[in-house]
Amino acid sequence: MVNAVDNQPPHNVVIVGGGFGGLYAAKALSNANVNVTLIDKRNFHLFQPLLYQVATGTVSPADISSPLRSVLSKSKNTTVLLGEVNNIDPQAQKVFMGDEIIPYDSLILATGAKHSYFGKDEWEEHAPGLKTVEDAIEMRRRIFSAFEAAEKETNPQKRRAWMTFVVVGGGPTGVELAGAIAEIAYHTIKDDFRNIDTSEAQILLLEGLDRVLPPFAPELSQEAAASLRRLGVTVQTNTLVTNIENDIVTIKQGDRVEQIPAHTVLWAAGVKASPLGKMLAEATDVECDRAGRVVVEPDLSVNGYPNIFVIGDLAHFSHQNGKPLPGVAPVAMQEGEYVAALIKARLKGRKLPQFRYIDRGSLAVIGQNFAVVDLGFVKLKGFLAWFTWLFIHIYFLIEFDNKLIVMVQWAWSYFTRNRGARLITGSDILTPTQDTDKYYSPVASRPTANV
Repeated sequence: MVNAVDNQPPHNVVIVGGGFGGLYAAKALSNANVNVTLIDKRNFHLFQPLLYQVATGTVSPADISSPLRSVLSKSKNTTVLLGEVNNIDPQAQKVFMGDEIIPYDSLILATGAKHSYFGKDEWEEHAPGLKTVEDAIEMRRRIFSAFEAAEKETNPQKRRAWMTFVVVGGGPTGVELAGAIAEIAYHTIKDDFRNIDTSEAQILLLEGLDRVLPPFAPELSQEAAASLRRLGVTVQTNTLVTNIENDIVTIKQGDRVEQIPAHTVLWAAGVKASPLGKMLAEATDVECDRAGRVVVEPDLSVNGYPNIFVIGDLAHFSHQNGKPLPGVAPVAMQEGEYVAALIKARLKGRKLPQFRYIDRGSLAVIGQNFAVVDLGFVKLKGFLAWFTWLFIHIYFLIEFDNKLIVMVQWAWSYFTRNRGARLITGSDILTPTQDTDKYYSPVASRPTANV
């Protein structure tokens, strides 16, 4: 494709990452006189806000995933490449994907973040986070395998450990996970077992700050905590996890230290940027924050490299109110669209004002029929908030068939309280060992994502 106006080849835009930021940038550039190359190590876009529903058996991974090639099939100026960028040369304006070299005129990095264990990476084996499809399937396996192991356990103390679920982190993901597990134990599977009473399960939600959902208004945090307690979740704030080892969670509340026997520990406490941030910092000397996010300029570019942009969870943008923007999907979407508009404006010799995030609100769901929603101009709780949460999440699912499937499944789950995707997959089924005090659950080989 050649620009008919100035007889110059079109501008080459390379986007690394097919999450919300990268995908929205690519879609916004679909009508521009540019060539777009989107690189991702996965061939699908994942709707991460609903990952917890995969982890708790409400929907299947395919229901919240959309093939990137399908989503961008009508963007004739866009090429999708499956691969992983392993180097960047900002001087030569090239990215390296294995042995393949891809030149760019503008580069957009949107590779997101992964969960952080605050320097205790060895905890990952015992407490999986929730950022990928594999993470969600692993959580699902552990949650439902725990009930299966409890059904076979005759020792009351050991059975109690199998039926204790610890969720670390009281943000939206932790709150949603804890509420969903409570519904599973107290409603969905309460009649499915013969040797255990699943309503005796203990679900603990641990938060280091003084309230759950810290970004929300205090009154909504209080409502969320009260709703969780009504569901049967034990909420413990001002609680720090100091160790996770041998199916024991050690917590500290002030000067008080307690050990909690629990086989199922789920991590929702922190995030760190993808390794691409460090790679870019080494290539450009750009500053990164403690979480590995790249400190960006007001237009989301990198200092000294106006044609390199960093967006989404990988970016540290604090030019609006002195605090970095939260790592949520709406931020990434707006940043992706802004960078696309900026590139198009520059090609026409125009400038844009600096990026400004429009916060349209925060949402978190706590079980059936209850959510909290902060839209700024109005704060909602209860059923109306839950319905608002449902509508917004359905609206932002990428493809029509995904929306239809999820709507049908949610309607079915609503009226039946059933979770049809509660499958235990992979070869790592919990089985007794020779030592009757323990159960064997290898984690070296994780289940595949096509379940």
